[in-house]
Amino acid sequence: MNSSRSRWSVLIAYASVAAASQTLWLTYAPVTTVAADHYGVSIGAIGWLANIEPLLYVLLALPAGLLLDRSFRSSLAAGAILSAIGAIVRLLGDDYSWALIGQLIAAVAQPLLLSAIAKVAREYLTEKDRPAGIALGACSLTAGQLLAIVLGAALSAPDQIPDLELIGAVFAAVSAIVLVLCLLRPSPYPSGRVAAGLESLRVVWSDRAIRIMCGVVFLGFGIYIAETTWLQALLEPAGITASSAGVLLVIMLVAGTIGAATLPTTIARRNAQPAMLFASVIVGIVAALALAVAPGFGVGVAVLAVSGFLNVAALPVILELAERRAGAAGGAVASLVWLAGNAGGLVVALSVQALVDTPAAAFTLLAVFGLLAVPLLVALRKRIA
Repeated sequence: MNSSRSRWSVLIAYASVAAASQTLWLTYAPVTTVAADHYGVSIGAIGWLANIEPLLYVLLALPAGLLLDRSFRSSLAAGAILSAIGAIVRLLGDDYSWALIGQLIAAVAQPLLLSAIAKVAREYLTEKDRPAGIALGACSLTAGQLLAIVLGAALSAPDQIPDLELIGAVFAAVSAIVLVLCLLRPSPYPSGRVAAGLESLRVVWSDRAIRIMCGVVFLGFGIYIAETTWLQALLEPAGITASSAGVLLVIMLVAGTIGAATLPTTIARRNAQPAMLFASVIVGIVAALALAVAPGFGVGVAVLAVSGFLNVAALPVILELAERRAGAAGGAVASLVWLAGNAGGLVVALSVQALVDTPAAAFTLLAVFGLLAVPLLVALRKRIA
């Protein structure tokens, strides 16, 4: 097949929708206290505007994967439209209840959008271009998260909360319209028939390599979510201010976006996935231990830039591996991978929360979670060699 036949316009439209979904998810996270004052609610209530998305993802991931495998284009279009509707609903009233309803609608769309990363590459790109397509989808997620943080920093006054919501609504609506128009044409490389209902999940789960990948993502993505959630609280005793912690988070996300955009294609071309995944785990362990022993801004810049570059890139590498093994059941396998990652985020983040008053112990615990991934990677290497 000639790479010129890859339909990159669909991938770009999808990446825009995926980025918008992440911007919607984290709209209020950078301005939590400001949003609480604006709406007259507690900080915890604002926190739920972000927390409902990973919680609903755990519940809806598997059904979303099955829908994508059975009716890919219509399911993906529905996810884009729902995400845009959720963003628009937040504009219907300057009240917390409208913000919550809008976030709930967008949260329902999230599993349909994220679980489609590998499958949209499979359906619209030639085999040679698929690793690059998956990388584009993955880096769009961190780009959307980064945009939310930047917008929050720029529009941080209480009366600017509606402006944040308006920008999110325009971004989501325009992206959804473009993607829906792109999806009107049939995909050039349809995946073909898959087993009905839960049977496709059973077929995918019967592959031990995929089960191992889910374990790796559970630990790796869990560590990433825990770091982004608790970084400021864990570094505060070392004299790191909230603004400095925000800079560290931006550095990690920028490095991760660059890594996800550049590494996966080269890694796939060289069949170096096990080595790259092993390197990302080792670097993550070293980063956690460095922050446990010598917490500080300079150390944070050094270790978070490198670990962000590798760790975020590890996700599209695993998604490409899983998609290759699952074939037509790309939606089911992606939903399993994302389910493992979100579940890991909840488990690891809650574990770290229990040690938030003892930062050295919390960072050491993150290193322990990283060590647990090493035997899984050794087993994975034997399975895909």
